[in-house]
Amino acid sequence: MINIAEILRRNPELAVFLTLALGFLLGRLRIGTFKVGAVLGTLLAGVSIGQIGIEVPPVLKVVFFDLFLFATGYKVGPQFFRGLKKDAFPQLVLTVVVCVACLATAIAVSKLFGYDVGTAAGLLAGAFSESTVIGTASEAIQRLALPALERQRLANHIPVAYAVTYLVGTSSLIWFLSSLAPRLLRIDLRKASRELEARLGAKRGAEGDVQSAYREWDLRAFRFAGRNQTVAELEAGFAGARVFVERIRRGAGLLDVGPGTALLTGDVVAVVGRREVLLGGASALGPEVDDRELLDFPTLALDVVLTNRGLAGKPMVELAQRYGRGIALRRLVRGGQEIPFEASTLLHRGDLLQIVGHQRDAERAAKTIGYATRRSEATDMMFVGLGIVLGGLVGLLYVKIGGVSITLTASGGALVMGLVFGWLRSTSPTFGAIPDAALWVFDTVGLTTFIGVVGLAAGPGFVSGLRAMGPSLLLAGVLVALVPHALGILVGRFVLKMDPVILLGAESGAGTATAALKAIQDAAGSKLPVLGYTVPYALGNILLTAWGPVIVSLMT
Repeated sequence: MINIAEILRRNPELAVFLTLALGFLLGRLRIGTFKVGAVLGTLLAGVSIGQIGIEVPPVLKVVFFDLFLFATGYKVGPQFFRGLKKDAFPQLVLTVVVCVACLATAIAVSKLFGYDVGTAAGLLAGAFSESTVIGTASEAIQRLALPALERQRLANHIPVAYAVTYLVGTSSLIWFLSSLAPRLLRIDLRKASRELEARLGAKRGAEGDVQSAYREWDLRAFRFAGRNQTVAELEAGFAGARVFVERIRRGAGLLDVGPGTALLTGDVVAVVGRREVLLGGASALGPEVDDRELLDFPTLALDVVLTNRGLAGKPMVELAQRYGRGIALRRLVRGGQEIPFEASTLLHRGDLLQIVGHQRDAERAAKTIGYATRRSEATDMMFVGLGIVLGGLVGLLYVKIGGVSITLTASGGALVMGLVFGWLRSTSPTFGAIPDAALWVFDTVGLTTFIGVVGLAAGPGFVSGLRAMGPSLLLAGVLVALVPHALGILVGRFVLKMDPVILLGAESGAGTATAALKAIQDAAGSKLPVLGYTVPYALGNILLTAWGPVIVSLMT
């Protein structure tokens, strides 16, 4: 064991990878309904291994932290800028209320219990599950006019407070938003979700790898028994329902068709439409036949990013009527979250639409909607590197308020530039590609490596710090986690008049609590709370990250 400890001290890179391995293993553990998660698991692994005294070059954690922040901004950028428009005003106001209340509560509770600035920052980061505060607050502490040892002592208090308050804060918030908040709002969450689904006409999506065997859209062949008419006339006869003739068999030949193609009695027609529409209209089409050759034509599924300015802000039904002939929409993804949709759902620039249809129709629609993303394993590192450099330069700027210097720090600037570059990517997706796998590395590995190095550095003083602050931090974590959200519930429901299902989703977004969103969706038996999540999540990430240097300045 002595030899292993010496090896890790002499080769700190091995200690980092060991921390990641153990951290992700710990992250799989569950305590009741609470999952430890990779971030907290890596922190605990880091402080445990750090007991033997391991020094890791500080620049390592900064590099990975910048990658993480840029990736975070890149993911939420489109929703952040969309949220600045007036239609998201209630969600923006709610997010500001919750995040400002979080900062104020953390400062008030810290002063009440006599915490130092490092503990206060860790309390804020843990209670609101915002790990980025650890980095931005640590950078701000290192710029204080204090002896180096004192700055390190304060910085080491951040992960101690984070570890304790993350556990109690996240657990209490999940319980509050999924269980207590619906009672405070005097609603049956499942019933309210069903009612909202009925108003929106939304359909429930699949869960993970589990897919429904039912297919709403179907392709079938009929021997046409009606009078001679054009394809357009036949399609128009379904009372506004979207039914398309893809091609026909006339005699021994197969013919591709267009709206003006003539249909003759006895033709075999390949028809695409919703299953219930085809069943209801079978009598008008004629007897169904099995014609594999007719039905065996190329289909294409494409992920298309909406960049067409003329379609942004338009309802889904308008897109379908103007450009959707032969096309079905499978999924609508916004801000990385799949959202329910129906005919009146408004489209936003940067939305990802998964469309499917005949190859010619899918390619035609993709050109009109925006840009079809093609799978590639290459990351545009020029885009990433330039974004982080420009962001760092922006983050070094500062303003003085009441004699206190406020700055985003270089890392905070990387987040801001990630927002800008993510938005640019959504509007012009011909450059700046970051595949999902690479984005996962930047996001998850970037953050956990940073947290692991923080844990290694804090290891020697972690136990004594926890012993000194532990009991009071439990109560402090609950207060900072719940008070802002309780205020948000009141403001959102009685001032902003938000739908309660959307309000709960917005609350989880404002607190950047994805685990709480999942708990709300489980309690509701619906995905609809995600409709309130994306914009608050984007803004919440920005505000809470910015609170790191702010709380350091206000507590110093």
